[in-house]
Amino acid sequence: MTVQQIKYFLVLASELHFWKTAEKVFISQSSLSRQIRALEDELGIPLFERDKRNVKLTDAGKFLREHWTTTINELDRLHRQARKIDEGTTGLISISYPGSIAFKFLPDFLEKLNTNMPELQVELTEPTDENHEKFLLNYQTDIAFSRDRINHPGIDSLKLYSEAIYLVVPDDHWLNKNVLKDLTPLRDEKFIISGLHRSTFFASLLRSLFDKHGFEPKTTMESDFGGMILNLVSKGLGISILPSSFRFARTEHIRFIRLEEEIDLYVNWRKKEFNKAVKKIVEYASAIGRSITTTHWDIPDADPLK
Repeated sequence: MTVQQIKYFLVLASELHFWKTAEKVFISQSSLSRQIRALEDELGIPLFERDKRNVKLTDAGKFLREHWTTTINELDRLHRQARKIDEGTTGLISISYPGSIAFKFLPDFLEKLNTNMPELQVELTEPTDENHEKFLLNYQTDIAFSRDRINHPGIDSLKLYSEAIYLVVPDDHWLNKNVLKDLTPLRDEKFIISGLHRSTFFASLLRSLFDKHGFEPKTTMESDFGGMILNLVSKGLGISILPSSFRFARTEHIRFIRLEEEIDLYVNWRKKEFNKAVKKIVEYASAIGRSITTTHWDIPDADPLK
């Protein structure tokens, strides 16, 4: 039994048609039939019921389709990882990130990668559940940017920088301040924020922020996508709280009012990582983080984008 035979079986199990399957896997129909027959003979069980018009999976075939699909997918992931390890700077690197860094840090970081590692292919993923630890351990990503440090014995983390949290309001909002220390005057406002029931780090930060000020926000809309939140605030549908990075989205008809809280950005990677590119990428991320710190994104009582 070979991996190729299993792959032929899985395609046939999906198509249930020998001619279409043979065309899809680029072999003749007779060769496909011989491969499937050899697989059945080795296993000692029929995998398909055949007649002149129809091909159907047997119960044993259905069982193996389910389990072999998982096995082949895992093998493919391992093969991809092996290729990335071997290829180094000319290979493929997968990066997961929170949406809030998409307007400043991430473009600057990717520009640096493109300048210094032009042959590197980059896959970007914004996981909605922000489970970057799972992505790293399952080899679904190689570099994970996250708002909190990942505490796992198999993962290294490096803090890149800190940035302030801002209240985001429509530009005609009654609150006329550059810095706000007390949220209680906003207890009757309509908020558009990430769901406070979520387990993400930012949702946890928001919960503690509202607890600190002694009220529960009147949440009229929930979204984990900051770009959408900015657009809704600009339409006057509510107010929000977002990291400073979103100021670089340059959305019109909104104002940013600085709060006292800050949020961090970390870069995370596997400790036992053989991919030659990862170490270099972490160094470039660290360099961008230092440049952000030294240029002082967060200037109290002023918004550099206005």
